[in-house]
Amino acid sequence: MRILLALLLAAACTRGEAAAPRRRVALAPCRLKGTGLPAQCGALRVPEDRAHPRGRQIDLKLAVVPALARAPAPDPLFLLAGGPGQSALEALGPLLGAFERLHRTRDLVLVDQRGTGSSHPLRCDLHPPEAPLAEKFASDGLEEERFRKCLQGYDADPRLYTTTIAMEDLDEVREALGYDRIDLWGGSYGTRAALIYLREHAAHARVAILDGVAPLALRLPATFARDGQRSMDLLFKHCAEEKACATAFPDLQRRLTDLLRELQAHPARTHVNDPVNGQPAEVVIHRDVFAFGLRGILYQQDFASLVPLIVDRAARGDFAPFVAATAGLDQGFSRTVSLGLLFSVLCAEDMPFVQPEEIDELSRGTFLGPQLARDFMRICSFWPRGSIPPGFREPVRSDKPVLLLSGELDPVTPPEWAEQARKTLPNSLHLVVPGVGHGASAEGCVPQLMAKLVEQGSLAGIDGNCLRPLRRPPFFVTFAGPSP
Repeated sequence: MRILLALLLAAACTRGEAAAPRRRVALAPCRLKGTGLPAQCGALRVPEDRAHPRGRQIDLKLAVVPALARAPAPDPLFLLAGGPGQSALEALGPLLGAFERLHRTRDLVLVDQRGTGSSHPLRCDLHPPEAPLAEKFASDGLEEERFRKCLQGYDADPRLYTTTIAMEDLDEVREALGYDRIDLWGGSYGTRAALIYLREHAAHARVAILDGVAPLALRLPATFARDGQRSMDLLFKHCAEEKACATAFPDLQRRLTDLLRELQAHPARTHVNDPVNGQPAEVVIHRDVFAFGLRGILYQQDFASLVPLIVDRAARGDFAPFVAATAGLDQGFSRTVSLGLLFSVLCAEDMPFVQPEEIDELSRGTFLGPQLARDFMRICSFWPRGSIPPGFREPVRSDKPVLLLSGELDPVTPPEWAEQARKTLPNSLHLVVPGVGHGASAEGCVPQLMAKLVEQGSLAGIDGNCLRPLRRPPFFVTFAGPSP
């Protein structure tokens, strides 16, 4: 009996050791920003130029949030951040709560893509943190000289920081952590990265969740103005249908058009208090600066509920609410997104397929206008351009189970782009989440739907009926809040 018991225990230990991933990267306890979940962090060294593996090496920062179960499922969930240029380790912590059910049985893995976060970042801050408020609202935010200076300071070859190379990195991380197959979650640009992984490394992908879908058919920034206008049109429509908003802000679209026309002719000079330090400041509001700010506010539905009130006050000459709402947008963006990586991706993968006349056509009649896209094109004219594989822009085809999520109000990746991706993903389901802007994974019953997909490894029984009660948050008619 003792011999039999010993054999059984030995067999059990052998099975447990076989199930545990065999890792060739050292991990140490760490904490991720925005979450209290314990994590283990480490770094994997890879060649910057995979065609010349003996050349410059870069470290990829990664974090594993271990599953709560004593015997986790073998397929972890890898979370791919957006941007391009966002740090997964810095930005996705607050989102981990949406994966609480999955975390019980699966490791959650975050990797700072090369060029982001702590993975040899290609940073290029728009303004220093101590910059005066007036500088943050200057009309030359994407100043050419600033980006030329950033290029000169990089100890890197920006041509080697494209999505395909990053997904080769990701697959090496998968192998180094000892996983055979992985599940994928991608948000915004992370959906493009996940699609490329599905195409290039299909044998190691199990299921995918794409939130705010950016397929290869989407060519940024050519569609910024058109897709932003769609989101603004929905806001105007919903305001007109909500009695309190319609009464407080009649004819909102015409007033915004008139305001933008006036700012184009005569930029507004306003005296406000800096919302960060409270110091009085004089700020000049240009037409494009005002439009860029409104577009940024539209990303998040709760924030967007302030837009009618902001436009109303600005039309009356009071730009303080606009300044308060947007003062941190550009600096916050450049602090959390490596702008050099953004341009390394877009200048190689998108801008070569965008014509100047197309930018003008797609921006005609929009509140945003063509300037932002033109600024991107101007920077890409001198940014080192990496190569992309033949067929890179072709739609990604995969028979893996894929859940596509779109926010109804999304100003940058509206539902039509998920529909484009779905055409070549025969085993996919597209859900449009009502009342939501850019990013739907934490809304309503979406976490339960994502968990069901990953747990069962298929889309069977998943539908969007539980999403129907969701609505846009009520509009603020005063700064005291929505009408009761």
